[in-house]
Amino acid sequence: MKAIASSITKTMTLGTKMKCNDNTKAKELKIIGVVGYKGVRGRNPKAGIGDLVICSVIKGDPSIKGTVVKAVIIRQKKEFKRANGWRVAFEDNAAVLVNDEGIPQGTEIKGVVAREVVERFPKVGAVAPGVV
Repeated sequence: MKAIASSITKTMTLGTKMKCNDNTKAKELKIIGVVGYKGVRGRNPKAGIGDLVICSVIKGDPSIKGTVVKAVIIRQKKEFKRANGWRVAFEDNAAVLVNDEGIPQGTEIKGVVAREVVERFPKVGAVAPGVV
């Protein structure tokens, strides 16, 4: 994964619930881990836009419900600052399911995707309808 140029405020921690915004059968995800997080012992890992997280499917089709999946966070409610000075915030927290190589499992994404995600995961940007 490439580094992100922006100063991302990481506000999502373990137990955070978010929408799954692709056309897989998952509807709602819950964060159970963050890939690559290194921190102090006893501290909950945090994640923000463009981070790869390990999630459990809470709501969705019974065939996928309860499974453990990897996802990329594409939107967050808390504003973050870009290198050009702009502050960006979205209406909801959302993620997209990906496989181990970072390729999205769904064929379409509902809603826009942050530019920082497209820098890190270009295949997610190829499927996205819009980039902000």
